[in-house]
Amino acid sequence: MIITTKSLVHDFQKLGLQSGQTVLVHTSMKALGGHIIGDAPAVVDALMQVITPDGTLVMPTNSTNNTDPTTWGRNPLSEAEWAVIRAEMPPYRPEITPSNRMGAINECFRTYPGVRRSSHPAFSFAAWGKHAEFVTANQALDNSVAEKSPIGRVYDLDGWIFLLGVGYERCTSLHLADYRAEYPFKEAEENGSAMLVNGCRQWVTYRDEAIGMADFAQIGAAFELETNAVIIGKVAEATVRLMRQQALVDFAVRWFETHRA
Repeated sequence: MIITTKSLVHDFQKLGLQSGQTVLVHTSMKALGGHIIGDAPAVVDALMQVITPDGTLVMPTNSTNNTDPTTWGRNPLSEAEWAVIRAEMPPYRPEITPSNRMGAINECFRTYPGVRRSSHPAFSFAAWGKHAEFVTANQALDNSVAEKSPIGRVYDLDGWIFLLGVGYERCTSLHLADYRAEYPFKEAEENGSAMLVNGCRQWVTYRDEAIGMADFAQIGAAFELETNAVIIGKVAEATVRLMRQQALVDFAVRWFETHRA
C-alpha cells in the first residue's frame, strides 16, 4: 500500500476529523503499514491540513529519560551511578530536548514551525494552532498530567482524543481521570528532572500521584460497550478511534471509583 499526505487527509476526514477541532493525538507510525511517501512529515502535514490553524493539534512529547532513576523500574545502575545522572543530566529545553518513546510522528511534530511545547521537564506536550499557547502554558510541575496540564486544557476546550493505531493504554487523558477519581490508598511518587531555573541548570524534585495503567485497556473496552461514543475506523492499515475527551474522562472517573474501591 502506498500512503500519501492526500490519502491520509481523505482517511482523516472520512473518520470525522475536521477544521476547528481541538484534537489530542496518540500515534503509531508502524501501525499505518504500507509505504508512507514522506515518512512522518506526511502524517503531520495531513493532520495539519485537516485540523487547520482554526483548530488545535496536540501531542505528548515526554522526555522521560530525564527523570529520577529510582522510578525506572528494572534498573541495572548502582546508587552511585544514580547520583551521576542527577548531577550530569542536561537540562530540559523545550526547543531542543528530544522526546523519547513517543514515536516518530510525535517527535517530528515537535520540530515543526509554530509548534509550542510545554515546560514540564519530563511530561511535556506540544501543540499547534488556535489554542496552542493556552494548551501548553503554565503546566504544573507537580501532578503533571492533572488539572494544570495540557490534558486539563484539552478538557476545558471540549477537545477530542484520536488514537491513531494505538490502544487506550497510551491514552494520557485517563491519567486526568485517575487524578480526579476518589478511591482508597492513593499514593504519591517522588520524582525529579534536570531543568533550567532562572537560566541555571538545577535538579528539581516534584510529586505525582502514582498512577497504575494496567486497567486502561479495560476502561476503554467498557467505555465503548456502554456508551457507543467512539468512532472506530481505518487510516491506511491502522485501526483508529476518535472520541470526545470529556466523555471518556468523566466515564473513567466513575469507573475508577467503582472498580478501584
